[in-house]
Amino acid sequence: MKRTLITLAMMLSVAAPAMADMALATSKNCMACHAVDKKLVGPSYKDVAAKYAGQKDAVDKLATKIIKGGSGVWGPVPMPANAQVNDADAKKLAAWVLTQK
Repeated sequence: MKRTLITLAMMLSVAAPAMADMALATSKNCMACHAVDKKLVGPSYKDVAAKYAGQKDAVDKLATKIIKGGSGVWGPVPMPANAQVNDADAKKLAAWVLTQK
């Protein structure tokens, strides 16, 4: 029983940050245009992670795009600015997106 509880606690500690960031993405309306594993209006988070893999400035670059919006990187549909997202949340979201595989 003790081993089961320890295993469960370890699994929750790993899953909790991922769920928290998914919750943040949902609360900031990111999921209206994006999904983890498929293209909606915008690219999937897995595709974004693959595109920016290995770029040292990727978190900062994506955080800026989250807040200010952007266009032309993923086709003709622009990403609108998200002024309701603060710098800390934008960086948290960007870092989470980059972990999607």
